[in-house]
Amino acid sequence: MTEPTTPTSIGPAARRGPLRAGDRVQLTDAKGRMHTIQLRDDGHFHTHRGGIDHADIIGRPDGSVVRTAEDHEYLVLRPLLADYVMGMPRGAAIIYPKDSGQIVQMADIFSGAVVAEAGVGSGALAASLLNTIGVGGRLVSIERRADFAEIARANVRAWFGADHPAWEVHVGDLADVLPTVVADAGVDRVVLDMLAPWENIDTVARALVPGGVVLAYVATTTQLSRFVEDLRANGGFTEPQAWESMLRTWHVEGLAVRPDHRMVGHTGFLVTARRLAPGTIPPQRVRRPAPGARAAAEEAAPPTGEAWTPEALGERTTSERKVRRVRRDLDARAAYDDATTGGRDDA
Repeated sequence: MTEPTTPTSIGPAARRGPLRAGDRVQLTDAKGRMHTIQLRDDGHFHTHRGGIDHADIIGRPDGSVVRTAEDHEYLVLRPLLADYVMGMPRGAAIIYPKDSGQIVQMADIFSGAVVAEAGVGSGALAASLLNTIGVGGRLVSIERRADFAEIARANVRAWFGADHPAWEVHVGDLADVLPTVVADAGVDRVVLDMLAPWENIDTVARALVPGGVVLAYVATTTQLSRFVEDLRANGGFTEPQAWESMLRTWHVEGLAVRPDHRMVGHTGFLVTARRLAPGTIPPQRVRRPAPGARAAAEEAAPPTGEAWTPEALGERTTSERKVRRVRRDLDARAAYDDATTGGRDDA
């Protein structure tokens, strides 16, 4: 009996060549307005600028230009994944492409990796992860809500054109599902998109292989702080790294080169850390105090517990020397003002 073979490619990579029925395409007019349609043999696309039969598009190469009956041009392209996720139906908020790109790169998602994802949402990140790990990898997505899981399945299936052979979706809590689906095999990467990722640090630590990466996507500073501090307290991970990314496009037309007035600002914070080998005690990180805080640091023990000090909050301490200099500058400015105004109070 012959075993079924795994396809070597799926999705857009398997749909190279001329456009054909079933392909999803974007039609863009001269003003940059886009329309997304799925080609059918008997389909027809109609706008106020005239209509286009799908048959006039099918068989053309990707990147062609077609004309309506009223002689208006439309550029025809298969959409990119970033285009698709921004317009796909959403049951839950999506992870934006700018953050998906950061996740794939900074979590070091690689071809053939075994990845666990907690919080599948509408499937936007899952599609990016599957694009990267390929058919030889494995993506285990865990979602607490069955309705969100179904929406994600439909969105990812629509993008790839079929059920991805490397993807499995489980409904339930991460702490209950992950140990049963990965068993002793371990996972290379874990991506957490949930309200309280710190509640699952122990579960993630047991599932990750030594050197594996955990990445959390959180929306608020309070979530960020809690997750980072709990990672440190766990002792099984390297020092967490936290950041956010903001996207600002530019208007470039002739000599009018300037930033666009609108930008994609804060969407979420990203945190990464790597799994240590079991039983490893990492070197204690030494944080260099600000110059003005050295004397005080030598005389007193470091703050313990939840001490709300500028040093604990990562702020630079203002030295007494700087305070004296600022006061001298203010006194000199006041003396100058008095001399030039004759001591009058015009107010």
